[in-house]
Amino acid sequence: MIRHIENTKKFGVPVVVAINSFKYDTANELKMLERLVHECGSVAVQATHWANGGAGAVELADAVMDAAKQPSKFQFLYPLDLPIKQKIEIIAREIYRADGVDYTPEAEERIALYERNGFGNLPICMAKTHLSFTADAAVKGAPTGFRIPVRDIRASVGAGFLYPLIGTMRTMPGLPSRPVFYDVDLDLETGKVRGLF
Repeated sequence: MIRHIENTKKFGVPVVVAINSFKYDTANELKMLERLVHECGSVAVQATHWANGGAGAVELADAVMDAAKQPSKFQFLYPLDLPIKQKIEIIAREIYRADGVDYTPEAEERIALYERNGFGNLPICMAKTHLSFTADAAVKGAPTGFRIPVRDIRASVGAGFLYPLIGTMRTMPGLPSRPVFYDVDLDLETGKVRGLF
């Protein structure tokens, strides 16, 4: 969490951390999270929208609106006119804290093609597991001393960005054979959601 806060601050905007407060969380755990967020100079708000719908996120929405009114000095992580590989390497170093980037020959060819065709100035959106700062979803925490493997890079020219494929990341993840949403329902008498947990 601390690294995510540090990363967000690099863009020059205020940070609001939503603490998804579940029924199994203890008061001490929640206080510890709030303390850590405050020590990072950010705002922490507990949210229970998973159980209480919109009412459980009102305080969070208020905090986000307050943050949006604060002065900010928004900045991109890199100038858009940098070469594609340099932008990828800045993201790898500054956001993931990687030691470097390795490109497959296919990725190298695509990068050259995009730059030749005038798409080198597009921003980068990394397609990478959300479960780790590395390409390996099993590596937890805030690791250092690793490299980011770029196996390919694709263009969404209409949307205006390039997206490197990191490691084994798929761009359209599938659902399990029986998605959990089948168990979620609304109690029409009480208006409460049931089957979430």
